[in-house]
Amino acid sequence: MTTATQTTTSTEANPGTAFEPLAVNPDGIPERLKERPQWLVWKLEKRDGELTKVPYSPSSLTRASSTDLMTWATFEGAMIVYQKHGFDGIGFVFCSGDPFCGIDLDKCRNPETGDLKPWAKRIIKSFGGAYIEASPSGTGVHIITRGDCPSKNTKHAEMYDMKRYFTITGVRV
Repeated sequence: MTTATQTTTSTEANPGTAFEPLAVNPDGIPERLKERPQWLVWKLEKRDGELTKVPYSPSSLTRASSTDLMTWATFEGAMIVYQKHGFDGIGFVFCSGDPFCGIDLDKCRNPETGDLKPWAKRIIKSFGGAYIEASPSGTGVHIITRGDCPSKNTKHAEMYDMKRYFTITGVRV
């Protein structure tokens, strides 16, 4: 097993500031994602003064890798480990074998009201039919759709279609 991991630094909440992640709502997650064995669990950990969502394998409870399918599991397996072992959430890994890509919009949603910033509304509107959910902090939005997209980071958005994972909440927007 590889020891490389892919972590996601928390840019959605203030760096280094703890937040209580939204609980996972399994009923809000589409079947087309649940049926793929590309799931892991994650924990918030502090690294270099910033919160990071560190992926773990539901099978071994050791660090997972977004490039090693042997560290991934089924949706059901990830949910059992999330519920029984105190992890902060679950995640879906994008890989070359699936038709999905993800867009992560940061700092665009009011976690109390659900209100979105105008720029985020414009982006979301262009993805009719996509799965759209709140991020674990409630301050961001994830869009998962079919298609290819280049890995790209901008001030408020990240896009990936392989070798990365998204935290998943099932809290639909």
